Amino acid sequence: MSGLGKLRVAVIGAGAAGLCAARHLLSRPDTFAPPVVYELTKNIGGTWVYEERVGFYDNGLPIHSSMYRDLRTNIPKEVMSFPDFPFAKHLPSFVHHTEVRKYLEQYCDHFRLWDHIQFGTSVASVTPEDVKGGWNGLAWNVNSNNSVDHSKSTTERFDAVMVCNGHFYDPYIPPIPGLEKFKGTLMHSHDYRTAEPFAGKSVVLLGAGLSGLDIAMELSNVEAQVILSHGQQPLTCPLPPGVQQAPPVTSVLDDGTLEFKNGERTKPEVFLFCTGYNFTFPFLDKKVGVKVQEHLVWPLYKFLIPPAYPSLFIVGICRAICPFPHFHIQSQFMLSVLDGSFRLPSREEMEKDIELDIAARRARGISTRHILKLDSEQWAYNDELARLGGFKPLPCYWSNLYESNKVFRARDMLNYKTYNYSVLDNMEWKVHDLHGQQLQKPLAVKKQIQMNTS
Repeated sequence: MSGLGKLRVAVIGAGAAGLCAARHLLSRPDTFAPPVVYELTKNIGGTWVYEERVGFYDNGLPIHSSMYRDLRTNIPKEVMSFPDFPFAKHLPSFVHHTEVRKYLEQYCDHFRLWDHIQFGTSVASVTPEDVKGGWNGLAWNVNSNNSVDHSKSTTERFDAVMVCNGHFYDPYIPPIPGLEKFKGTLMHSHDYRTAEPFAGKSVVLLGAGLSGLDIAMELSNVEAQVILSHGQQPLTCPLPPGVQQAPPVTSVLDDGTLEFKNGERTKPEVFLFCTGYNFTFPFLDKKVGVKVQEHLVWPLYKFLIPPAYPSLFIVGICRAICPFPHFHIQSQFMLSVLDGSFRLPSREEMEKDIELDIAARRARGISTRHILKLDSEQWAYNDELARLGGFKPLPCYWSNLYESNKVFRARDMLNYKTYNYSVLDNMEWKVHDLHGQQLQKPLAVKKQIQMNTS
């Protein structure tokens, strides 16, 4: 422990999750020394920092950002914000990515985080050590390098480590037989920035997640002919002009033709993968035993804590969630673990809990690669962490507004971002379309609320 018995915590990454962790650590100077936040780049904001270039920086480091020029959020700002720091009132509900970056910078100003961030610093290794009198008998050595001058290496010791290194930068390319035979432009959405280079081209876009749909709409605007290839139920909402659907691509033939699952074929100029990303924690000591298999990071108690090393936290790895509020809840839960207000179960009990949780999800037909995809289950997860940690859960309207936006999005992919939301009180909110017409709340969500409160 550091001076006066305060806990020293390292935070890896100054994206939204790392900033949130630092904000909560700083709010408790009685228990925690000021955190040290390690940030690889020269900016805060992680994935929200737009970088026109792709590939590598001049210093040889890979460009992590996957942000594209015209991205606007797909979650209304009313529920996208940290609960203790709303977005500026005058902004529309769906903001441009530059507004989110500005918002995160204002969060840093407001909570005075800047002085605690070490910019241009890459973490080389995070190693546990048994220490008598340490938190749970452990300490952590964090070895870091100056990302410009690699010869400058420093090791610091901490009581706990919060890993907030993000997971939108190592592209996942599914193994498609014959892929190396494709003759056109092959790329992943990680390197997509603007639609203009694709004007008038034929594109097969693999994956109909949110970024796949968004990019398909952008390509439609420049008259690209887009085949949206995916394995979900066919979309029933109106699609943009020039966009049609197809089943997944199953192979690439010798002449570079793509073959779909239904046997149909096409030979596009561009094959664009919107297939998501891999989790990667290259700095974590192997003996910590955190594994990544089929897009599942495990074993982690409550998707956060390796039972054998409970002063290490892997933050923000759940998918299909409302990110900032999720980080806000996870950060407070981590503090409740470290300050002892929530007593962790024994290692064996945590391992059992993980096993039962994963088994229950599998029994509901969830495949390994989708276990971290919380979606509508994120609200129960957030509430459980708040209950265990003894802190305030999210306001009641939060889940309802978020889930309603999902219904509007599925109904009208082309226009849902023109809607504007307003929160009336802890329970109530309303939504208007572009013409100021108040819209009816989606019925499915109303029923869901009644069920939840009955």
